Amino acid sequence: MAEPGLVVLDITGGDEDTVRAVMAALEERRAASGIGLVRRDPGEPGVRARVYADVLRPGRDGP
Repeated sequence: MAEPGLVVLDITGGDEDTVRAVMAALEERRAASGIGLVRRDPGEPGVRARVYADVLRPGRDGP
């Protein structure tokens, strides 16, 4: 990344538990928007979620 700042991540997984685990792990490492809404798109496999993370600020466990 050329300049640090806010990133938007769209996470797709096979099930809700997997997507929530990814969001929780991200929140541990970076200041993030937290575990948000997980959605299913009709006709599409798996579930999706969006999370916002600040690459400048560490999460709860540091950098």
